[in-house]
Order: sequence, then C-alpha cells, then structure tokens
Amino acid sequence: MEKSIYTFIIKYSLRQQIILTVLSFASFVPYYYYLTMPKTIVNQGISGKDITFPYNLLGQELSQTTYLLMLTAAFLGLVIVQQCFKYSINVYQGISGERMLRRLRYELYAHVLRFPLPTFRKLSQGEIIPMIVAETESLGGFIAESFSTPLFQGGLFLVSLGFLFVQNWAIALAALALYPFQLYIIPKMQRKVNLLGKERVKAARRLSDRIGESIQGVQEVHAHNTARRLLSEFSQRLGDIYWTRFEIFQRKFMIKFLNNFLQQAGPFLFYSIGGYLAIRQQLDVGTIVAAVAAHKEMGAPLKELLNHYQQREDARIKYEQVIAQFDPDGMRDPRLQLAEPDKIEPLAGELQVSQLNLADEAGNALIENVSFQVPLESHVAVVGNAGSGREDLALLLARLLFPGKGKIAIGGNDIAQLPEAVTGRRIAYVGASPYIFNASIESNLFYGLRHLPLLPRQYQGEELKRHQTHLREAAASGNSTDDPAADWTDYAAAGVEDMAGLREAGIRALRIVQLHDDVYQFGLRGTINPNREPDLAEAILKARAAFRDKLARPEVSKLVEGWDRARYNRNATVAENLMFGNPVGDALVPERLAEHPYVLQVLDKVGLTDTFLKLGHQVAATTVELFADLPPDHEFFQQFSFISSEDLPLMQELLGRASKERLGELKAEDRARLMSLPFKLIPDRHRLVQFDEELMARIVQAREVFASDLPENLRHAVAFLDREKYSAVATIQDNILFGKVVYGQAQAAEMVSGLIGEVIDDLGLRNRVAMVGLNFECGIAGGRLTQAQRQKLAIARCIVKRPDLFILSDATLPLDSASQGKVFEAILEEFRSRGIVWSLQRAQLASRFDRILVMRSGRLVEQGGFDELDREGTHFRELLAQE
Repeated sequence: MEKSIYTFIIKYSLRQQIILTVLSFASFVPYYYYLTMPKTIVNQGISGKDITFPYNLLGQELSQTTYLLMLTAAFLGLVIVQQCFKYSINVYQGISGERMLRRLRYELYAHVLRFPLPTFRKLSQGEIIPMIVAETESLGGFIAESFSTPLFQGGLFLVSLGFLFVQNWAIALAALALYPFQLYIIPKMQRKVNLLGKERVKAARRLSDRIGESIQGVQEVHAHNTARRLLSEFSQRLGDIYWTRFEIFQRKFMIKFLNNFLQQAGPFLFYSIGGYLAIRQQLDVGTIVAAVAAHKEMGAPLKELLNHYQQREDARIKYEQVIAQFDPDGMRDPRLQLAEPDKIEPLAGELQVSQLNLADEAGNALIENVSFQVPLESHVAVVGNAGSGREDLALLLARLLFPGKGKIAIGGNDIAQLPEAVTGRRIAYVGASPYIFNASIESNLFYGLRHLPLLPRQYQGEELKRHQTHLREAAASGNSTDDPAADWTDYAAAGVEDMAGLREAGIRALRIVQLHDDVYQFGLRGTINPNREPDLAEAILKARAAFRDKLARPEVSKLVEGWDRARYNRNATVAENLMFGNPVGDALVPERLAEHPYVLQVLDKVGLTDTFLKLGHQVAATTVELFADLPPDHEFFQQFSFISSEDLPLMQELLGRASKERLGELKAEDRARLMSLPFKLIPDRHRLVQFDEELMARIVQAREVFASDLPENLRHAVAFLDREKYSAVATIQDNILFGKVVYGQAQAAEMVSGLIGEVIDDLGLRNRVAMVGLNFECGIAGGRLTQAQRQKLAIARCIVKRPDLFILSDATLPLDSASQGKVFEAILEEFRSRGIVWSLQRAQLASRFDRILVMRSGRLVEQGGFDELDREGTHFRELLAQE
C-alpha cells in the first residue's frame, strides 16, 4: 500500500480532487460580490450616497425603496448561490470521502487475508479490528477535503482580505495584525496534541487487545479466580487513557480559547481604528459595516484551515500507523491469491521436498534441511515429540507457511508459485484447533467449495437497479464487484450436480467423521417450512401416526401425554394449555401473557383472574420459603423454581407489600409479576401448589374462549395444534410427538427418543432429518458445538471437497478414544487412492501408513516403513516406547 496518505489520495481520487478544486475557484466570484453587497446596501440603498433617485436601471425608473429591495433581493440571491456552491462541494466531498474510505478498508482487509500466519501471533484481532473499522473513520472525511478544503477556505480568506484592502488598507492591516501570532502559536500547540493523540490510539489498541483476550480466555478467568486481577489491570489501562485524553482536552480547549479570543479582538480594532477614521471623515460607515462583515467571514475560513491542519496531522499519523501494521514481511502475493486459471487439473506425480528450512521471528530454526520424495497418492505419517517440527512441516506442505529456503513441488510444480485456486482446492488441511465460522453447519461444511461466483443471481425491476447501483459504487471504490448473492458453490468439485446431491455428499462426509447422529439430533430440534418442503411435512405427519401406533404398546403407552383439545395436558405449562398452540412472533410470548390485554380479557371472561392472582401469590410464597436459603447456583433453581436467584429478593419485597387478603390493591407492575407465575406451572412436575381438576377444566374452558374470540390482529400470532396438520413453528420432534413426555417416568426421554428414531428409520427419513440439522447455527467460533463436534465438522469440510492431498495435524486429538479409532480408519479408507500426510501424536498409529517421517528438533532423522523403522537404536523405537 502507499506509504503516504497524499500518495494514496492522488493515486485514487485525482479526478475528484480536480473537480472539487474547480468548484472551489468558481465559488469565489459570487463570494466577492456577496461581500461588497452590504456596503452598497448601506451607502446607496439606505443612505442614498453617490446615487440619485429615481434611479434608472435598464430603462426602469426605481425609487429608493424599490432600489433597496432590489439590492436586498440580490444579496439574498448571492447567499443562495454561495450556499449552493457549499452544498455541492460538501456533497461531492462526502461521496468522494466515503468511496476512498471504502477503498482503504477494503485494501486493509485484503491485506489481512494475505498476512503470513506468524503475524497473528504478534498482532491480535483486538488490534486489527479497530484499525480497520474505527481508526480509519476520520480518514474518509480528511481524504475528501485534503485538497479542496485548503483551496476553498484559503480562497475565501484571501477574497475577504482582498476585499478589505480594496476598501481601506489600514482596515486590512488591522484585520491581519493578530493572524501571524495565531498562525505561529496554534500549530505548535497542535503538534503536542497530535503526539498525545498518537499515544491515545496505541493505548486504545492495547485496551481492545486485552478485552478480546479476556473474552477468549474467560473460562480460564473463572477457573483460576483472576477476575479481580484483570479488573485491576483494566482499570490501570483506562486510567492511562483518561490522563492522556485529559491532557488532550486541556490543550484543545486552550487552542479553542486562543482562537476565539483572537477572532473577537478583530472587531475591537475595526471599531477603534475604523471609528477614528470615520470621525475624521476619512472612511464612510458603510465601509466599516462591510469590513466588520468581511472580517467575520474571514474567521470561519481561517478556523476551517486551522482545523484542517489539525486533521491533516492526525490523519497522517493514523494512516502511517495503520499502514505500518498492515505491511508485515512475508505477505502473500495478491496475484497468487486471486488468480483464476482457465482449468484446474488434479494434482499428480511425486511430492518432492528439497532442503526445506523454516525459522521463527527470532531466527530460531524450526525446520532444518528436510528433504524427502514420495508418490502423491501415498499415505505418509509424520511423527515426533513436541517441538520436533512435525506440526510446522504439515503447515509448510499445506502452503499455510512459506519456507525461508528450500522447495516443495508436486508433479514438478513448485507449490509456492501455484495460485491459491490450485492449492486451496486440491490440497486440504486440518489442525488440532480448526476454526468454525458463525454460520450454519451447512455453510461451514461446504465452505471449501465456494471460491468464485459460478451462477449469477437473476435480478429484476427495482432490485436490478439497486444491484447495478451497488456494482457501480463498488467499482468506483476499487472494491470487488463479485455478487455475494450468486451461487458460489462448486458442485463439480464435490462430484455432484446440484444442491440436493451436495447435501447427500455432506451427509456421507458426516457419517465418515461420526457426526451424523449429532446433526440428526439438531434436525429433530429444527423447524421446516411446510410450504417449501410439503413432501417432508407430509412424511413427518406419517411419522406422527406411526409414533402413535408404537405408543399403543402397553410397555410404552404412558410415556407421552398427547394433545387433546378437550383435555388438559398435565405435562405442559398453563400457558401452553391455554393457547393450545405455538406462538408466532412476539405478540403472544408465554413469558408476557400476564401483561397481554387480550389474555387478561379471556381470564376475566371465565372468572380466572382472581384465581390466577391468588395462585401466583401462593407460588411466590412457597418458592421464597423453599429457596431463600439455597445458594444461587443450586440445581433446584433450574429444576423447580420459577424465580431466578437474582429475582428472589425482589419477590420477597413484593410479598412484603402484598398480603393474600389485599391482592386487589396491588400496583399493575406487582400484579403482572404475580400473575405471570401460574402460566409457568406444570401440574405433574411442579408440586408447589394444589392443581385440582376443577381448575384444569376452567383453563380448558378458557382455551375455547381464547380461540373463538381471538381478534383479527392476533390471528397469525398463534399456530393452533391440529392432529392432521404440520406446525411450522414447532420442531420436527414436537410435530412427531404431538404431546408432552410424561414427567416422573424412569428414562422416559431416552425411550421416547428411541421410539422416534425407530419411526424415522422405518420411514427412511433419517437423512432428511439430518439435512434439516444442517441449518443448525454453530455460533461464534462454533461456540454452540462441542470441541469434538467442531473438529469433526472441520474434517468433514475437507472430505467434501475431495482434495488430492489431505494434510492432518493431530486432527483427531480432541476426539474420545472410541471416535478417534473409527474416524482414523474411515479417513484412511476414504483416501485409499489419494494422498494423506498425517502428523501423528502417537507413533503407534503410523503402522497403517506407507511411509513414516521421523522428526527430531526440526530435522528429518529417519524415514521408511513401519517394520523398517521399528528396530533397536532408532528414534522411532524410542517414540513407540514412550507410549
């Protein structure tokens, strides 16, 4: 990237700067006449000096009043013209600045994607993100004004000064008297402010880095009780920023004080010197008025110039600081990263490694003179102790690190010279800690197939116009014009023709890594749109009927209490029983039913309002009595209580204000809080209060009223349960279940899950349900998945894209021992005719490989087959003995 901000500006926005310069110069002519107009209005229009009325103008006789109105109208016209120029300049500056800011951020992000991996060991995301997002924000405004503002504001200042000299040289000199001092002292003070600003930026980056590190390591914070220490350190860092900003404020306000004082000192000179000259008849009043107005006009441009100087220094420092961080040694070649060959052939031939060397940032050798040669389709194991260099060798072979010396070639082609389009598609890599993106399982699974837009999206009408506008702006800003909404999926790379085939291939990969059952469970807890997948919805309804048939067996008949419109479901909440359906949207959220006017109306109609209020008071009193002395993290709060440990003191206060006999006098807020508690009750689970048959019958009655009287605006807020219909807002499992698992039955949930699984398998729906599970959102960094699930998903991601060479580094280490063996064998079988290089922690596993590379202290000390190396005196035998 360009080292100087002005080089960057000239290179990418020279045309825009020229246009802004032309507009600035064009505005000076009306501005001069705008300055002269007050003098003309005072001297001629008002005083009648040097003019005779009626005044002939273009054949029209004008009275003094008419002439005055004409001058004031002309003055207003000049004001409008001048403001139009300012508006045009500001708008064009804004557009140019935003485009340049967009270009800068795009360039910085593109640089991040080309950083060598070791850079991220020194530069954290807590530092990188603020530099791209926050610190560049002010640069956009400066870039737009970098040339036009000094020219425009400087021109206005000179025009005003020239006007004063035309009027009277003494007045003009008086106006200039204080500016030299102002122009000398302000920049000197500003330089110190700039240095302090530089320190503030560095301190803010360090603060961001510490916040990010604390978030990532919050588990360790809790595990080792270090929160107090971290808060102390954070307080110190905040203090450093506070005192830096405090000094900046002091100096800035002093600069502002001096500017304002010097600006107000001008009229003092005008009134004193100009007044003296007017008394001596050497100057007219109109000239003084015009001079005061002109001096006032001079103040704004000068202030803008000084502000621009401040912004320029600040922008220069920020730009240089940012660019210095985004230009590390060893950057990837952008041409190799984005180049797209006409055809990408499969890799074949020999994998040749010659005199490979790699050192860390301090120059310490990590890999030394490693050389070997194997057929690409071979299965190669790399073994060695910690620090042996086996992990670094795997990264080098995957071209995720670049060697300091030496060469890696496949089929005679140096992989360092191959475009990423080849290495990223024909080579796959999985380490011990892969990254899972904050997207669905499907997006993560097929991530390695999305390299470029293959099938453009079709736009029409207004959408097409917006898309074309977006493309024009992207091109004008030097950004990518690729459409993210296009179909980027390379189906051919996965050996399929469409998305349906790709999902099948994805499910197959999940089976290989033992993740299929987990994704199937995610699918059971997922939802579908029956209008988009009517065949699957119909199949689930068949599964519901088959499940009911299985429940007819005596040994399982009491596991589930089905939904029946005429009966109360004792294993569902009061809210679920009342609505007899699932809420759609936020209008009828169960947690807030006690506040909803329509629900309260239904309760009133069936005479349940007082009952619910008393029931709520009883639940609150019982809960407070039972749980008051329990620690906040006690499991009973999760199992039985409707009140969190944090809200327990509030409920105690409420009970203190509300006696059972005076519940009708409660405030609306307290009333709603008490009435919300019964809606959470499950009779067969919560034994806190007596729930008799009469009450349940009245709630069933309220259910009928709720459905029959439901107003039109709430018709779409609830999806009523219907045995013959699929519920779009319920999960697949709940649609099959169509009821509630009975509470208190031993292993009921496991047995019900098994029955559902039988039904799913009988109907051949397991893969279809698993495909629904592909929509499960993984969370930030895959946080909603377990470590083992993340690892399996990363391996499956590589399997799906069918690489010619699969490189793994302790890839199965996070898995349990049973899964490790199954996944290990399945991967070797899947790649039986394709190449594998596997960096193994356990040397014993190398027995399944064609070639074994034994690493020690960065050197390749032995290589060969298992039987060849498993002999007395070899380092490989030592590794085996350590297990």
